[in-house]
Amino acid sequence: MTDQGELMLDRTLAFIKKFIPKSLFRVLQPAYHFTLGYISALWYGRPSEKMIVVGVTGTTGKTTVIYLLAAILRAAGLKAGYISTAMFSDGEKEWLNDKKMTLPGRFFTQHLLGRMKKNGCGVAVVETTSQSVVQFRHRFINYDVLLFTGLYPEHVEAHGGFENYKKAKGELFSHLKNCRKKNINGKDIAKTIIVNADDKHAGYFLDFWADKKITFSTKGKNADMAGSNIKSGAGGISFLLNNMEVKMKVLGGFNAKNALAAGAVGKSLTVPLEKIKEGLEKITSIPGRLEKINSGKNFIIIVDYAYEPNAVAKLYETAKAIPHGKIIHVLGSAGGGRDKARQPKLGKLAGDNADYVIVTNEDPYDEDPMQIINEVFSGITPHPPTPSPGGRGWGEGVNIFRILDRREAIKKALTLAREKDIVLVTGKGSEQAICVANGKKIPWDDRKVIREVLREI
Repeated sequence: MTDQGELMLDRTLAFIKKFIPKSLFRVLQPAYHFTLGYISALWYGRPSEKMIVVGVTGTTGKTTVIYLLAAILRAAGLKAGYISTAMFSDGEKEWLNDKKMTLPGRFFTQHLLGRMKKNGCGVAVVETTSQSVVQFRHRFINYDVLLFTGLYPEHVEAHGGFENYKKAKGELFSHLKNCRKKNINGKDIAKTIIVNADDKHAGYFLDFWADKKITFSTKGKNADMAGSNIKSGAGGISFLLNNMEVKMKVLGGFNAKNALAAGAVGKSLTVPLEKIKEGLEKITSIPGRLEKINSGKNFIIIVDYAYEPNAVAKLYETAKAIPHGKIIHVLGSAGGGRDKARQPKLGKLAGDNADYVIVTNEDPYDEDPMQIINEVFSGITPHPPTPSPGGRGWGEGVNIFRILDRREAIKKALTLAREKDIVLVTGKGSEQAICVANGKKIPWDDRKVIREVLREI
């Protein structure tokens, strides 16, 4: 099936669903998702049966881990493709994810897995979300390695509570036992679980069946992949990986944990530690993840996907570790029922940590974008306990702003920036669209818009 054929199928299915009452579709939904998964895998010749397949799941770090893992596998001479929130790769080329979905429709996923196999990939890496598990998108993928990066409350409204969210992740690990054992190039492939030992839910995921279990930790635990002596600065990070020094050009001390996770997968695939180090040190940036935009100015611009409180808090830790003047933050929050409770929390984080806060549109879906902006704005403390930034006072129109047009919000941030300031633009990273009402998508890329605005001003 061609890309055009897949698009037509998606549109046809969406059209048919409009005429099915929601109450009836809820009953039919499991069978609907299961049948599509089965047909798509069969159509493309069940490509996941012929490669080592790594599934990556968790609340945070998935996309970064996949990008780092791809570099490790390249360093080891292993050809790999991947599916992630930010990027796709079929083993020959890589391109930005323009689907606005981490694990896209089943036909697209199986098609891309088929392209990986055709291009000679020995490994396929698939970012697998809890929502995709609920919709059975994982069922006809034969996983060999499953990686758990960590877990904290997110998408709880969509799942009906944190325990359901956790259970959805667990369903993926339970699925491993049902995946057929493979022998590739005369070698038996062990079914392997890799777990972040520092996470309080580690035990839950380690309890699932596997031929082999691997752990990683940055907290001195007795783990197979141990990280220590983590240092972070404007030039990147350094740390000890099982007592081997690694120096990476990416920002953010928390990325040491992501590097360990990627290294643990490499270890499970018998990649030597020296090649793991080589791969990690070749990475200069990750699309939309703490990505520096070359402004040609004397201030720093960082684009990041962070859209929930824990990730934004980590972002501020990273920004504050860089010598700087002011911090100017452009942020918003998504609509579509995506954890509304986090909206004022994001505002509070920005108000407590940034010198200038500009709240703007992100992905409103069918909701009123101004209402979302107001919810984020409501969390900003109008009079922080510390002296107001630069003695200029604190209030709307002075240090905090509501600007509906995201381009204008970015422009405002860039015109405010002075020498050594840091401009943070968060919530979308390298995403290629803004999702608005009636399922429409407006082409968008924060990084491209920033470059355009810089030329304008």
